Amino acid sequence: MIVSIPLFAALGLCLTLLLPAVSRPADLLVTRVALSLFGDYVGEDGDRRRRQRDLLRAAHVGGTHRAYASRTLLYAGVLGVAGSVLGVYAAGALLSALDVGEAAIRASLPASLSFLGGVAGLASLGLPQLFLLLTFASATLGSALAAGTYYGRWELLSQRAHARGAEIDATLPRTVAFMYALSRSGMAFPRVMDTLAENEAVYGEAATELSVAVRDMNAFGTDALTALQRTARRTPSDDLADFSENLASVLGTGQSISAFLADQYELYQEEAESKQERYLELLSTFAEAYVTALVAGPLFFITILVVIGLVLEDTLPLLRVVVYLGVPLATFGFVVYVDSVTQGVGGTESVDLSEAAGDDPTGGGSTGDAAAPSVAADGGVAGGTERDSWAASRERLRAYDRVRGLRRWVASPVENVVRAPWTSFLATVPLAVLGLLVFAFPVTLGPTTEMVAQVETPIVAATALVLAVYAVVYEVRKRRTRRAESSVPDFLDRLASVNEAGTSVVGSVRRVADSNLEALTADLKRTRRDIDWGADVSTALRRLERRVRSPMTSRAVALVTNAMHASGDIGPVLRIAADESRATWSLRRERRQVMLTYLIVIYISFLVFLGIIASLSVSFIPAIEEAAISGAGGGTGSAPGSPSGPTGITDGLGDIDSFAYEQLFFHAAAVQAVCSGLVAGQLGEGSVRDGVKHVVILLALTLLTFAVIDLV
Repeated sequence: MIVSIPLFAALGLCLTLLLPAVSRPADLLVTRVALSLFGDYVGEDGDRRRRQRDLLRAAHVGGTHRAYASRTLLYAGVLGVAGSVLGVYAAGALLSALDVGEAAIRASLPASLSFLGGVAGLASLGLPQLFLLLTFASATLGSALAAGTYYGRWELLSQRAHARGAEIDATLPRTVAFMYALSRSGMAFPRVMDTLAENEAVYGEAATELSVAVRDMNAFGTDALTALQRTARRTPSDDLADFSENLASVLGTGQSISAFLADQYELYQEEAESKQERYLELLSTFAEAYVTALVAGPLFFITILVVIGLVLEDTLPLLRVVVYLGVPLATFGFVVYVDSVTQGVGGTESVDLSEAAGDDPTGGGSTGDAAAPSVAADGGVAGGTERDSWAASRERLRAYDRVRGLRRWVASPVENVVRAPWTSFLATVPLAVLGLLVFAFPVTLGPTTEMVAQVETPIVAATALVLAVYAVVYEVRKRRTRRAESSVPDFLDRLASVNEAGTSVVGSVRRVADSNLEALTADLKRTRRDIDWGADVSTALRRLERRVRSPMTSRAVALVTNAMHASGDIGPVLRIAADESRATWSLRRERRQVMLTYLIVIYISFLVFLGIIASLSVSFIPAIEEAAISGAGGGTGSAPGSPSGPTGITDGLGDIDSFAYEQLFFHAAAVQAVCSGLVAGQLGEGSVRDGVKHVVILLALTLLTFAVIDLV
């Protein structure tokens, strides 16, 4: 037990580093300890410190460089010490494993690897050699963990900065369009920047990056030129750096901001089209690489291993490694790589808007006013019975707020599930588990393959049903959003036409609400009723935004409501918003059309995979078994002096578990169905969530194919 104390201490040190992620006091304590140990060292000025500080700013990480660098050194030191201790135990475990003798190791290895039996001599080392071995193992593992932690934390920042740069490049065109439209409406440039900062959640990372310059100007009194130049030096996006530098030059020379933004808007629209073409070419390359390397490659490898396993030597362990580890890990790495390369470029937009509580523009929260104490007519605080009456009212409002979310779910459960598709798992997963317990259990004890055979098909079917429910809900939500977004450009164009004809903003909204705008028609009629019942246009449009819950609609509403504060003539602004929405929609539609071809290629490649697996199960394995039986039978009746058993290709076939191979084929097809479906969603529509429906289809094809095989 005493020997294990250092081991538990090392593991405790490693677990301690996880506490700051879940505990604020622990996070502050770790930061305080790190600053006291390394604060002076990392605070020294130099090129490395400036590079690291710029990296922190590019990654948009909260906190100071001194705190982050000190914590990095503390983590590296702690893990280095823990790794040194673990290295000693690892070396000791290796010596214990080698204490079986050189002859035993050589006997268990193939002849070509028998030379590895010499490592058994490590178990008989003397004290000096043993000390050197343990010291080497301790230093090696400790140094590797320390260096990996140090460089890994900084590399993580670099990757985060790169991802932010891609997101900034993707959102910069619509951000410039927003700035151009507001400046075109007559709004002053400082107010344009303030409005952009207020809507950074709608316009993405480019707006977030520029909002830092706004905070510099508002909080610290920095002039606009200096703030924009700092943004150009800090941002990880070359496009935003050029834009900020050029904008600062325009401000310094007194040129027209609106004309400059118009030129930039047209430039970014042209660049968006060229980037879309390069992006589609990149996706097509990824699709071809996936089909070749992760569909055809594993299929070829599995086929070869099956032939070798059935004819020469058992290859089931290696096949299991390929099916259960190789294919999933390779697919996961491929998806992560594609996401990192294409992040922010041509991807689909996620709807991440806060849910509206009813139609209240403030979100339905009324506790702020209710929580205030009542005021008497003379300006004092009312007391006595009246105070008690208000206290009871406030308590009732608090109780209502606590159950408001639950009441909203009970009132419209289907609508709330559609808004948050992941909540479907809260119902389907327990039902699937219950169904498995009822229909697939108890499992009859026996060999592992037979026990697995009793539950494998129900598990795959239950997984497909759970994912099918999620896919249906997700697609309903996505198609609803897509239909609404397809009507946004027409809505803005019609609103602009009516406004340019001399109609006020209120009258324009009323006129457009009477027209047919497909998916937006019902919501626009509700917006008109809001206006008729006394709501101002801004409030009515914000309610429309929360009902539709679409990024494109949010950008349009943000632009229109802010432009109205500058001028009643918002026709030009609406034209700009309509052009930006139409360009975004056109690029998205072009991507779906182009990637449909490669989506079909992925489906065909999976069907080929499934067909070959089925052929192996239906034809090849039964033929080999028949050859083995006939070979064994022929050996009993052979002529005198001939071999008495099976010879040639049938040698050893009786030792092969053909049922295990057939079972592994089913597992391989199911794993490939999941992987191919997720990749199809990632490549075709920009998200693995879009691939869930493809997973369901491919799993259904797998179940159907093997059901037919069982009947045959």
